Amino acid sequence: MRVSIVTITYNAAAHLQATLDSVACQTYDDLEHLIIDGASTDGTVGIAQKYLDEAAGSEGHKVCLLSERDNGLYDAMNKGLRLATGDYVLFLNAGDRLPDPDTIRRVMETAAMEGDGDRPAVLYGDTDIIGPDGQFIQHRHLSPPQHLTWRSFRKGMLVCHQAFYARTDIAQQTPYDTRYRYSADVDWCIRIMRKAEDEGAALLRVPGVVALYLNEGETTRHHRESLRERFMVMRQHYGLPVTLAMHAWFVIRRALKRTF
Repeated sequence: MRVSIVTITYNAAAHLQATLDSVACQTYDDLEHLIIDGASTDGTVGIAQKYLDEAAGSEGHKVCLLSERDNGLYDAMNKGLRLATGDYVLFLNAGDRLPDPDTIRRVMETAAMEGDGDRPAVLYGDTDIIGPDGQFIQHRHLSPPQHLTWRSFRKGMLVCHQAFYARTDIAQQTPYDTRYRYSADVDWCIRIMRKAEDEGAALLRVPGVVALYLNEGETTRHHRESLRERFMVMRQHYGLPVTLAMHAWFVIRRALKRTF
């Protein structure tokens, strides 16, 4: 099975190389890396071009680079989706990393457990939060359950976007909703899982950490706007009463953490 990794960049020269290195060292052979750049004006494209040139001179992973203006993060992600040729697609943006060289291999070994004729719709695992220099900050406070469904996200985004491998055929039928600026990933994951349920396809948990998330993403920088959009996403999928009740619980949970 081929895996397509999509990396979205815009003026990300300070963080891109670490992401590229974490993909380049993967021991899994059938890997496609798509770098979708929003016409960066710093050194991002040069870094990506060097990575592309080095890959072209070897028998390693397939690398593609597209640099052009876009209409925001999720428009760029949809470009990546359209270009993906793998059986599974993963979004790993500049600064985010794979934790070890065997990460993709571990994920694909979990997928193979279902057998050739019944590929899981989603593979997912744990996430660690890292700083700009790659230093460990903490385990992500929301942990994925062993048995995940689209209803699980009523309790919050239990699986980090960078730890969510979607079957490409389903993902391409379910593009990101670009009306959202900061939380289309939450909506996308829920819709992928709903489609999986409709098809009777499995969602499988991969043991251990499968993603390192940089603690400086768009959601982090625009936290309040992201929360508003997440409320809208949850209301759309779960209804207003459930969404209000769960947000009341979020407030109580945060207060209890501060107390203890």
